[in-house]
Amino acid sequence: MRLTIFTDLALRLLMDLARRGGQQATIPDIARRYDMSANHLAKVVVRLASCGVLHTVRGRHGGITLARAPAQINIGEVVRASEPDFCMVDCFDAEHASCCYAGNCGVQRVLGRATDAYLGALDRLTLADLVLSA
Repeated sequence: MRLTIFTDLALRLLMDLARRGGQQATIPDIARRYDMSANHLAKVVVRLASCGVLHTVRGRHGGITLARAPAQINIGEVVRASEPDFCMVDCFDAEHASCCYAGNCGVQRVLGRATDAYLGALDRLTLADLVLSA
């Protein structure tokens, strides 16, 4: 399974903000520091703010901060909010399943359990865990 660049940016942004200890940051500042697109980062900020993970302030003295303590930000929640889907194969999505075995196949069950285990591992992590291990 491969995460999108969107999720990578989200996680790096959150780790950067956690290390700032509540100090406000701006999108251009973080984009320069990590050599990432400010436009893409802005989209990440909007998504994470809508999920209640970030607090944003507009205007000349605006910026972004974490809306919750790092220990209260669940990585599984962030990844689910950042990723478009977790359909490893077509049969995971009933609307677009093209396989004649969809719904009656061992592969679907095995990959479903693997995806659940993957997300379960992320659910046991917080942003504080990532910052401590970095």
